[in-house]
Amino acid sequence: QVQLVESGGGLVQPGGSLRLSCAASGFSLDYYDIGWFRQAPGKEREGVSCISGTDIPYYPDSVKGRFTISRDNAKNMVYLQMNSLKPEDTAVYYCATNMKNIGSRYCAIITMEYDYWGQGTQVTVSS
Repeated sequence: QVQLVESGGGLVQPGGSLRLSCAASGFSLDYYDIGWFRQAPGKEREGVSCISGTDIPYYPDSVKGRFTISRDNAKNMVYLQMNSLKPEDTAVYYCATNMKNIGSRYCAIITMEYDYWGQGTQVTVSS
């Protein structure tokens, strides 16, 4: 049974940092695209990063230079390091996997391409 579980969310002041973790079970995430998405109240879910099966990351302009995605295949984990956080980063953050892509060179943060999702972890950036 494929399962993804996020952790590491919380309340942080503007300019602060958080590291989110995504623990995978029921499959080995080594060669799959893994994405991080977020959804703020009243807004659509949006992608904030992904890492391809060949470990090439992608970031949209909104988080480029502030967020870093990484994976630890030995631990079957994916991480999202978030620095210089802003109030507009407040959202529920989800990790997801695209199991249709195996060993892909590049990933994309297209919500409908991702098959399995975690339950989310809340990130609140506020003073």
